[in-house]
Amino acid sequence: MGRILRVPVLMLAAGLLLLLGAAGARADPELPTRTSWPLRGVPQVLRGFDPPSTPWGAGHRGVDLAGQVGDQVLAAAAGTVTYAGMLAGRGVIVVDHGAVRTTYEPVSPSVSVGTRVATGDPLGTLDAGHCADQACLHWGLIRGDTYLDPLLLAPSGQAGGSYRLVPASERTAAAKRATQRQALQQALPTAAPGSAAAHGFSFPVAAAITSPYGMRFHPILHVWKLHDGTDFGAACGTPILAPYAGVVTQRYFNEGYGNRLMVDHGTVDGRHVVSGFNHAVSYVVDVGDHVTKGQVLGYVGQTGYATGCHLHLMVWLDGELVDPMSWY
Repeated sequence: MGRILRVPVLMLAAGLLLLLGAAGARADPELPTRTSWPLRGVPQVLRGFDPPSTPWGAGHRGVDLAGQVGDQVLAAAAGTVTYAGMLAGRGVIVVDHGAVRTTYEPVSPSVSVGTRVATGDPLGTLDAGHCADQACLHWGLIRGDTYLDPLLLAPSGQAGGSYRLVPASERTAAAKRATQRQALQQALPTAAPGSAAAHGFSFPVAAAITSPYGMRFHPILHVWKLHDGTDFGAACGTPILAPYAGVVTQRYFNEGYGNRLMVDHGTVDGRHVVSGFNHAVSYVVDVGDHVTKGQVLGYVGQTGYATGCHLHLMVWLDGELVDPMSWY
């Protein structure tokens, strides 16, 4: 009782309205056009999309679909698997479709990173653990660092598949949250080629800042934690340039940060400065190398806990981790 799409009388009492029609879903040219439900048939929506008004706020960043433990979980659209493994005690799969990514949990994966999948291909089997009272699949849709309603990908022409039901009482609040999210995203700066701060540091890539330093809800771990750097939404393969001269002090792989590189810039304007670069597909410099400003250090990737291509830049001043934009 009380679940979405279960009792028509309750739906009428709540003043539910049809939103997000199939035509509207396909109006976005960046969304895949050939899609599938991630569970066979037309699954029941147990909980709809309700994103927060701030990156760290409470909300529901996807939809929960009713299923049974052991059900096959299917790719909602063609793409490449970029993550398939355990995170925070549950199986998670991420599929990159180009401009957007879909996420699936809790799942026992049957695919591995790098696997190309077609629409409707099996990704794994559904596990218990997400919904308290029955098995369900949490399905997510992300563009850059922004969560979208996965029902935008619901196949048209299937009962229940081309719309989402939302209580009329929540429409005003939902619209307000959407406006706040848009204003927050527009307020983020964009790194320009060759631009430099007063300290003489240039941005390592020319790309929009997709996630700033600060507390946020982690897109993979699903916990509140400090986002300890600045994310630049550069495409995989984009050269990472040294923002300032220095010496490479560390280069290694970390499960969360992926391929990491640390450059010690020495003392600049009275502060000892160290930069960290994360998630790269590879680096072309090694420990002990002296690098000059603008020299290629490596190339943007999505290694480690990353759901898409980007550079995670970190800065330490006198040994203390700080917001990189406080120095740039």
